[in-house]
Amino acid sequence: MAFTLTSTAFVNGATMPQAQVYSGMGETGGNLSPPLAWKDAPAGTKSFVVTLYDPDAPTGSGWWHWVVINIPAGITALPEGAGSGKGGLPEGALQLRTDFGVPGYGGAAPPPGRVHRYILTVTALDVPKLDVPAEATPAMIGFMLNQHHLASAQITVLYGHDRK
Repeated sequence: MAFTLTSTAFVNGATMPQAQVYSGMGETGGNLSPPLAWKDAPAGTKSFVVTLYDPDAPTGSGWWHWVVINIPAGITALPEGAGSGKGGLPEGALQLRTDFGVPGYGGAAPPPGRVHRYILTVTALDVPKLDVPAEATPAMIGFMLNQHHLASAQITVLYGHDRK
């Protein structure tokens, strides 16, 4: 069985719904983290990390929209809004600072012009917890993920506009 990630809000390759688009930076979305579910994590999984990343952001290093670490191995889903202060994050899970400068979910907010890819990833880790400070950067988490990665599953959604 393959490790898979799904959402009832969208499918791989779909356009991100307005409910998940950022509210700010010229956007008027709901800024709700999407509902996520995963299954068939590999044997030996001790925790999960969920990230949302835009590799197309015009920064030279992409844009991290959401980073949740220390999700216990027994958890296989997050409800809509869990990353947006609506409740539902499991005990022990920690949202870290994103490229918006604060912890929590931040939806799509690309500049006008091209469509961006938003890659949601759940990563299974071989450790029960990433021991990092609450102010750890997404780059630090990326480094830690590479050290403890067992498997990952992804959904890529798209968002863009021509507004001036």
